Amino acid sequence: MASLSIGTHHLHTAKQLKKHSFHSISSTPLSSLPHKSSFGSSLCKLRGSRILGNGLLARAEDKAKGSSSPPPSSSNKRQGQQPIIDNQLQDLEPTSGSCDPLCSLDETSSQDLEANYQPRTDLVKALAVFAAAATGAVAINHSWVAANQDLAMALLFGIGYAGIIFEEFLAFNKSGVGLLMAVSLWVVRSIGAPSPDIAVSELTHASAEVSQIVFFLLGAMTIVEIVDAHQGFKLVTDIITTRKPRTLLWVVGFVTFLLSSVLDNLTSTIVMVSLLRKLVPPSEYRKLLGAVVVIAANAGGAWTPIGDVTTTMLWIHGQISTLPTMKDLLVPSVVSLAVPLSLLSLTSEVNGKGPDTPNVLASEQMAPRGQLVFSVGIGALIFVPVFKALTGLPPFMGMLLGLGVLWILTDAIHYGESEGQKLKVPQALSRIDTQGALFFLGILLSVSSLEAAGLLRELANYLDAHIPNIELIASAIGVVSAIIDNVPLVAATMGMYDLSSFPQDHEFWQLVAYCAGTGGSMLVIGSAAGVAFMGMEKVDFFWYLRKVSGFAFAGYAAGIAAYLTVHNFSISLPTTLAELPFLSGS
Repeated sequence: MASLSIGTHHLHTAKQLKKHSFHSISSTPLSSLPHKSSFGSSLCKLRGSRILGNGLLARAEDKAKGSSSPPPSSSNKRQGQQPIIDNQLQDLEPTSGSCDPLCSLDETSSQDLEANYQPRTDLVKALAVFAAAATGAVAINHSWVAANQDLAMALLFGIGYAGIIFEEFLAFNKSGVGLLMAVSLWVVRSIGAPSPDIAVSELTHASAEVSQIVFFLLGAMTIVEIVDAHQGFKLVTDIITTRKPRTLLWVVGFVTFLLSSVLDNLTSTIVMVSLLRKLVPPSEYRKLLGAVVVIAANAGGAWTPIGDVTTTMLWIHGQISTLPTMKDLLVPSVVSLAVPLSLLSLTSEVNGKGPDTPNVLASEQMAPRGQLVFSVGIGALIFVPVFKALTGLPPFMGMLLGLGVLWILTDAIHYGESEGQKLKVPQALSRIDTQGALFFLGILLSVSSLEAAGLLRELANYLDAHIPNIELIASAIGVVSAIIDNVPLVAATMGMYDLSSFPQDHEFWQLVAYCAGTGGSMLVIGSAAGVAFMGMEKVDFFWYLRKVSGFAFAGYAAGIAAYLTVHNFSISLPTTLAELPFLSGS
């Protein structure tokens, strides 16, 4: 009897859930559903369900559309009731390895952990945690920190950055490590500063600068997500129709180059590699095309203020301006792409017969008003430097303006549409790389603490004494960026050299923008674009080193030579373009 009662209880609950879930626009509150005690456990087994803002339970429309069989007639309704209920209960059961976003992922994560558990790494993780705890314990010693502030901060930064570099091996998320490192460094700075008020003032100034970059990135990523949700980038990828290997190599390279000049290099890489996976079957040739995407994305982001995070940082802080940077770095960036493309065109993988594959993208449909959203989204990104020139306000304000316009637009064009929720800004906000933005926040705050303590100035003096040539310093920064993330490198460079050392648009700042942007192409781990490509195509580090790194280095060196040539001979764009009122001096 007990088992029968429990079975009847769950069957009744299933019927009620089925009824309410297929009527997503009804106004029945959750509290009125029967058997409230079992509702919470049943809810986590629902696949494709969501909780709306007003507390309603709504079943995903695809579940409803998937049931194409007509309802049973009254004559056979009683006979088919039991199979229908069984099917309902099967729908409520999650598939293997999946869980609704409302549920805890502990069960799925524990299964993955058991499958991938490696006891040998426990010792390394334990040592890393112990080292961090020991460093923190030393930092608490006020008297020691006051006398050895520089050493304490150097140790903290070294341990924290080692945790970031070996993120995959230690299984510590780099965003969490970066935030812990930032807070620890500022704690040490507050202890070692002449007074806590000075440290607070320095932190306030640093936070004001760092927050501009974070807001800028959040706005840009959200705009890109909205355009992508509407399949807007199909307008870009539709122009790739050739299947000839050599031609496709150049077309993919320059399409990515142009796309990355407006979008960030990470987004451009994800879009283009996803396209290649539909155009070219798995092969060595497709890996080379993906490597071209990485090189082109980094090169395309180096010559515009909004194309790469490092260039954006230099632009926001006033080291470079819009038009001089674009006209001086366009030629070097194109050269840094053209040289690897020319060399790769001579390889055996590219000189074969083109793959005979159907155009998969032809079957994909753009979302309603996708062209409008694409035009407004790209226009909002391009308008950011114009907004800065017209108003004098920081660039992140222009980015927030574009996001606000796109937000209102998507709300208006998808008003009342049942499928329109996934195309609006709230859904896009749930998909953006928030942990990436927090990583930038942690890194930039960490570097600003080193700048406040004077460590970066001491490093700059050391480099000036031993490497007096600014071209060599900028080139070295690019080479190091192939190993170390270019964001902290550029942040450290801005802390080492201020505008009194090198004024705005000085040759040094432009070279730093180019070198830090393109230098990461020399190794697959040297840029966010390379890391994304490595994960999507399962590319090995040593494969990239053997097949691509030499070509990328040749392009990097050729771009530096091109910049020095153009700069020394004063080759620039026509003066009519330079006289445009919204570009000059912005």
